[in-house]
Amino acid sequence: MALGGGTWQRLTAVVLVMAVAAGCTGQGEGAGGGNDEDLLRNHDWTQMPGTTARNDILRVSASDRHIVEQDSSGGQPNPPLNLAGPHLRSDGDFTVTARMSGVGDDDGDSWLRLYGRVPVIYDEWRQERPSLRVGVTADGQVKVQIWDGEGDEPATSEDFDCGCSGTVTLAVSSIGDTFRVKADGRRLGTVQDPGVFAEGTVWFGLEADAGEDERREGWRLTQLIARAESGDSLRVIKAPQLRQEQSDDSLRARAADVGRPFDVGTALAENPLLTDSRYRALAGSQFSMLTPENAFKPQFLHPRRGVHDFRDADLLVRFARANDMKVHAHTLVWHEALPNWMRENDDPEEVRRTMLRHIAMVAGHFKGEVAEWDVVNEPMSDDGKSYTNGDLGLRSEQSPWFEAMGEEYIDEAFRAAHRADPKARLFLNEYGVEEEGERWDALYDLVKRLKERGVPIDGVGFQNHEYAAGDRTDPETFRSHVRDLAELGVQARVSEMDVPIGEDEEDGRQTQADEMAGKLRVCLEEPNCTSFSTWGFTDRYGSTADTKIYPPRTADSLPWDAALRPKLAYERLLEAFDEA
Repeated sequence: MALGGGTWQRLTAVVLVMAVAAGCTGQGEGAGGGNDEDLLRNHDWTQMPGTTARNDILRVSASDRHIVEQDSSGGQPNPPLNLAGPHLRSDGDFTVTARMSGVGDDDGDSWLRLYGRVPVIYDEWRQERPSLRVGVTADGQVKVQIWDGEGDEPATSEDFDCGCSGTVTLAVSSIGDTFRVKADGRRLGTVQDPGVFAEGTVWFGLEADAGEDERREGWRLTQLIARAESGDSLRVIKAPQLRQEQSDDSLRARAADVGRPFDVGTALAENPLLTDSRYRALAGSQFSMLTPENAFKPQFLHPRRGVHDFRDADLLVRFARANDMKVHAHTLVWHEALPNWMRENDDPEEVRRTMLRHIAMVAGHFKGEVAEWDVVNEPMSDDGKSYTNGDLGLRSEQSPWFEAMGEEYIDEAFRAAHRADPKARLFLNEYGVEEEGERWDALYDLVKRLKERGVPIDGVGFQNHEYAAGDRTDPETFRSHVRDLAELGVQARVSEMDVPIGEDEEDGRQTQADEMAGKLRVCLEEPNCTSFSTWGFTDRYGSTADTKIYPPRTADSLPWDAALRPKLAYERLLEAFDEA
């Protein structure tokens, strides 16, 4: 979020003071300049994952959030930040002072993170942008890490001997292009500053690493103060209003005139929603339904056994409520986006209990707040052999649920979701079933079996990811599948549509518009099709970005481009509503 008007002066002083230890004053070492701004008291920290606020003290607990790769390997750390709380805007030098306790003593690492720009989260990838992370490690060292926006890992990482534990005072000052690090007034060393805060904003994150003791209680933040230095300007910015101005010239306004309940939706991510005002305005004014892109997935809200944190997901529900939007929640049961602990047990009965407890906790938490659930996501196999020799086409590879329970896991999941939230509509969501072939045939047979067994399935989501020219599907083929489901008494929806086009694809924007408008027309003409949703709405944050390079190269796949300008696809969607 860049400052408007004038030439930005690079921030030249950042001081973090983490108080305590014998003899510590708890005050920073910066050359004073302005009035203190208390960032902890009278500000909202209750929406930050991993923290508990009480009596103006924040307890920071270990959550071990990671973004797991599609093949279930690796996973980038995904530490939380305070999106719905205060952040800073400055035109020059400033100081941040923090007081923390319960650090060191072989009890895990404790961290404060200052983000110059908020990270972007994709489906299975996190783009780190400029930030500074400073903390006290379990062995009492002070560690400073700096991300420059050019890679996943910190560009600079320095350890300083400190012997810090219990209650600690720590200072980091940026003078020119250098951070100077102090502990309890004692200078430890310097770290080069690549211009972390060059855009003039600072967002706050707090982390606790569990170390060897997963039961670690974490650490406590008792003070967080900002001060402008050398006469420069500093403002504390509170979270924006969630309610957005509505327009009669929008997709949601058109959907309201269809003559039956019908929603137009998109997948939303909480980071840009709270930090990008233009993204937020379009999201709230153009759509009547949102799908959480990531915040409802197990790796985000159930990262450790027995640890649930719904704060990011709750933010999206609050945004939906503020703008009279429905929530199509995604997803309860999937073979991807699982925290590692969900794959660690080979006992089938324990795997079953894990799944049922997760559904009961998550669907129960959002009972009455969510209109629809993707209960089971992508159960069909990618292996052609799964559709031969009497096999039913269900995914067995990498799915702990199928390995433990076979097809019955789907029945169990839908019944559990219905018990937890009886009024919500329950969907099975799948890709590649818009076209003819064995994948669609197997899915249809699965839905038919589920209905025959009395499983409470209400609908099927057709993802409609058209990643390549070969993925383009005749709308009439899609229509025939929607009608097949109608005969089973099952609803349909377009759930995740995007149409990436290549630079060399002739008339690509026209093709993109035709594909989207064609599927929308089918939905508007078939009574059992209840909604049309794209997987994101702007290429600025689209999940089809090229993440093999850093920073990623945005794709051309959604109705708004990376500059948030509407494309031909948007105009054609409006026309499809007008013609309905």
